Amino acid sequence: MSGDPRSLGLYVHWPFCRSKCPYCDFNSHVREAIDQPRWQDALVRELTHHAHETPGRRVTSIFFGGGTPSLMAPETVAAVIAVAGKAWDLATDAEITLEANPTSVEAGRFAAYRTAGVNRVSLGVQALDDDALAFLGRTHGAAEAIAAVETAKQAFERVSFDLIYARPGQTVEAWRDELTAALSLAGDHLSVYQLTIEPATAFHAAWRRGELVPPDEPQGAALYEVTQEILAEAGLPAYEISNHARPGGECRHNLTYWRYEDYAGVGPGAHGRLILAGEKWATRQHRAPEAWLAAVEAEGHATRGRTRLSAEERLSELVMMGLRLTEGISRSAFRRETGGEPEDLLDGRRLAASVEAGYLEVDSRGIRATLAGRQRLNALCGYLLAETAAAPAAAEVS
Repeated sequence: MSGDPRSLGLYVHWPFCRSKCPYCDFNSHVREAIDQPRWQDALVRELTHHAHETPGRRVTSIFFGGGTPSLMAPETVAAVIAVAGKAWDLATDAEITLEANPTSVEAGRFAAYRTAGVNRVSLGVQALDDDALAFLGRTHGAAEAIAAVETAKQAFERVSFDLIYARPGQTVEAWRDELTAALSLAGDHLSVYQLTIEPATAFHAAWRRGELVPPDEPQGAALYEVTQEILAEAGLPAYEISNHARPGGECRHNLTYWRYEDYAGVGPGAHGRLILAGEKWATRQHRAPEAWLAAVEAEGHATRGRTRLSAEERLSELVMMGLRLTEGISRSAFRRETGGEPEDLLDGRRLAASVEAGYLEVDSRGIRATLAGRQRLNALCGYLLAETAAAPAAAEVS
């Protein structure tokens, strides 16, 4: 952990995509035309507003997420990084990540993003099989994705890419082969997500109609376990439920979220968590792109939610975020957020029962979920936070 109360992560949301993927419930929108200079000005204005509220902070990471940030003009990326460096103290070794689609058109911009200041790229490869890519609604093929990864390696020091598994009909053997092929491309980081059917998505509608049948619980658990086995053997163990890295290759920005440290959110629908005057605040920007843009131009920001978090809410968020990490939650984090130790804040009987069941470890460093605990993390967190009287049983990866 950074241990520096001045440290701050910056998230910048670009809400536009060329098309909407059927599994995606993110704040992403398709538009025929985007006024890039107008959006650049608005992002910079809202960033400046947040900087005025958080003077003297040291930005250790910037993450351009979306949507599809590789549809942003490189000049916009450069402007945001430059203004962040003037508004705050931008660390000399700051991690600056941009999410990108692995199409040849977007890969052609990689050199310009590198010149703008990006030093890490995260590619939405999602699969290395053309049929699977078509099912997932992706606009690239496997060969194009492989070429984009190779191009990215030439432009950036650090490259990561995403894969989605537990697709309908996917076998352990087929996933093992695909994951082995992915490892031949991987650098120091790989994100591997189990497909979930989210409400208000095209996949959810297809599932309700009976047209999409995801793997059952035992098959999902088997796919998860073989993922852990293969990646650990390859030197990329899990440091978070869905994220794997070689030592030192972890995404430092995302660790800010999972360690429940401070970050500011800029752009439509962006969220933040900030300590201001000794209190922790949750911030939320207007979600709709055009409404966000109009609000920023009129008011200098589009904050539509600003809530002081209670001690109970801070504890809940700390547990739900921190137990995603293999390292778990340190005792210093408990003291920082709640002023107490985990044994003082969580029900002792539930802690003991979770340890006895093999789902949790508690020691002088803090608490952490075991592999079995991370497989059923939603149930485990609910049990520890007294949301349910039943101990977790069903395998559940989220």
